[in-house]
Amino acid sequence: MEDRPRLSPLDWMVVAWGVGGVLALLANAIVRLSPIAAEALTMELGALHWAALAGWVAFMGYAEGWRGFHRRFSPRVVARAFHLGRRRRLGSALLAPAYCMSLFASTRRGTLVAWSLVVGISALVVLVRMTPQPWRGIVDAGVVIGLGVGSLSIGWHVLRSLRLGPQLPTDLPAGDLPQPAGQSSRTAA
Repeated sequence: MEDRPRLSPLDWMVVAWGVGGVLALLANAIVRLSPIAAEALTMELGALHWAALAGWVAFMGYAEGWRGFHRRFSPRVVARAFHLGRRRRLGSALLAPAYCMSLFASTRRGTLVAWSLVVGISALVVLVRMTPQPWRGIVDAGVVIGLGVGSLSIGWHVLRSLRLGPQLPTDLPAGDLPQPAGQSSRTAA
């Protein structure tokens, strides 16, 4: 864990833009999918539908919300936001939400995983849109729960970072890693 640095108002703006931009993307998806999920719940559902809904919502809350967001994505987003706030570059700061999601300026593996998720999720969205109700609403209900847990998780990690100090992102390229005191990046290699 890094020492708790003092951030300037501009640093805080970069942090807020990075985290807020990611939260805005999640909120947009939640707002768009919630009515579809609610519509399915107004339909006459059979026992199979209710069982699928309960199982899917529980699975997505755990798999997407807890394991995907809380354990992996959320801490990385918040750590990268604080790192960018402290060591901002104009281009990265302007694209802070994408930076926080590791879509660039990450390790090769981190960038590959981030872009693979974007492509994979986009493909799943197209497939789910072709699914008839109530099944589409059941799928969307699970996604809404997962995204809701993920959004709360990002908020929790922000509060944790404010209290304990931000964590160092683990997916920074070698040139962006902080150097020990008295050591320049040229001598570190």
